Formats: sequence, structure tokens, C-alpha cells
Amino acid sequence: MRHAAGRYRRRAPGQPRAVGYLYVLPALALYGVFLLFPLGQTVWLSLLHWDGLTVATWAGTDNYQALLTDPSLRGPFLHALALLFFYAALPVALGLLLASALSRFRVRGMTFFRTVFFLPQVLAMVVVGVTWRSILGPDGLLNDSLRAVGLGSLARSWLGDYTWALPAVGTIGTWVETGLCVVLFLAGIQRIPRELYEAARMDGAGPLREFFAVTLPALRAETAVALTLTIVAGLRNFDLIYITTGGGPGNATSVPAYEVYHRAFETNEVGSAAAMGVGLTVLIFVLTVSVARLVEGRNR
Repeated sequence: MRHAAGRYRRRAPGQPRAVGYLYVLPALALYGVFLLFPLGQTVWLSLLHWDGLTVATWAGTDNYQALLTDPSLRGPFLHALALLFFYAALPVALGLLLASALSRFRVRGMTFFRTVFFLPQVLAMVVVGVTWRSILGPDGLLNDSLRAVGLGSLARSWLGDYTWALPAVGTIGTWVETGLCVVLFLAGIQRIPRELYEAARMDGAGPLREFFAVTLPALRAETAVALTLTIVAGLRNFDLIYITTGGGPGNATSVPAYEVYHRAFETNEVGSAAAMGVGLTVLIFVLTVSVARLVEGRNR
């Protein structure tokens, strides 16, 4: 007690620590009003049975139990996890491969290639969805190309096929996210000292060993950022599903973000939609924290 009193006596009014809280206060207030309060309200709605119009009734944990037991609620989460292979794993792998190749060999017009790779990121997702829906349609560019080379038996309605609809949507996600990864990894490779590559070559390392011994360890931070951004993009995927498949055929491409909209505004199951939104939030938090811990390590 005496120690604490002495500490406060030694701290003069207006010291940096106290002033720092005042600087943070406006941002903290906005964060609370626009994020924490809606999140708390969503958690409260998830504990109710409510159709959005009549009086709500208490549901307790019924909506959360349904997330684990009802296949129509569990399915969208499984689809979202499957899409992470296309939205996160493939773009990061392709980004590392392309960035390593572009940095190893002198390529003229590097700025042009960076712009081309990053272009899908600056396009509105509505434009991306409409364009790919046209390409993957029954009479789209892909089927026309297959018929032109004699592979017409492979032509199908890619977005309307129960087996191929989810991979087709995932392929669009890979196309969108790969450019972001390439740009991130190219920026990271430029800060790797050339001496490390020269030392590796003097030890007889080839391109593959250089990649695993020098490039990949030096890009841990960029890999963590790329995985975090692509995982979040994959899990909150709504607009692309809404435009290309509408969750169909059946529920073959339904994902949590789309299912929240469907239940809240089309079937008037607000409590169930809120529980699904909370579940999606928890899933994103767990995956992003896990990626940061696994890729960046405990000491960063």
C-alpha cells in the first residue's frame, strides 16, 4: 500500500502513460460502439427464438446445440473449411512459387507483372462473380474451349453440379487471393540479404534447397500475414457465393456468412442466424490466432 502510494506520488500529472490513455479513448469508444456493442447484441439474440417480428422467447443454448447436431447448420461450416484449401493454402503455395521464380530470374516489366497479379484484389467482387459465372456457365468460355479441343464430354454446368460447384467457387477464390500473396512475398524477398543466397550457393545449394533454407524461413512473417488475410477472406465469403451459386445447388456451396443472411432475412430465424454468426466469429478468431502462433512463433 505504501509502495503504491509512493509510486503515484512520484508520477507527475500529465505523464506519457496517462496521456496515452486519453489518445486511445476516442478510438476505444468507437470500437466499443461499432464492434463490441453489436457483438454483444448478437450474442444476446443467439440466446433467443425470434422471427424478427413477434415477441422473442428464451432459447438458452438451443441454437448453439443445433450448430453441432443439425446437418443443415453444420454443413456450411464444413464447406467453409473446405474452401480454405482454395482460398488460403493454394494461394500461399502459388504465391511463394511465383515470387521465388520472379525474384530469382531477372524479369523485365516486374511492375507490370505485380499489377496484373494484384488486379483481382482491386476488382469489386460483384464484377468478379458475374465474370466467372459467365465463364463457368453451360455455354461459357470454359465449356466452349473444352468442346473446341475435343473434350466436350467434360463440359458441364460447373456452378450447378453438386460435385463441382464447391471446387469451382474455390477456384475463383484462388484466382482472387493469389495476387495478394505474390505481392506480399515479392516485398518480403527484397529485404532478404543477398549474402545469404551467395553463402548457400557456395555451400552447393541448388534452387530448391535455397528456397527451403533461405527464402521460406525469411518469409515467416509475410506467410503469417498472407495466411491470416486469406483465411479471413475465405471464411467471410458471402458476395461471391450470393452472385455465383446462391448457396446451391441444394446447399452444396452454402457457407456460414451466406447462411446468416439466408436465415435472418429470408426464413426469419434470427436467433439461429445470430448463433451461426457468433460461431463464425469464434472460428475466425481461433484460426487466425493459431496461424500467428504456429507460423510466427511464440517469441514474436
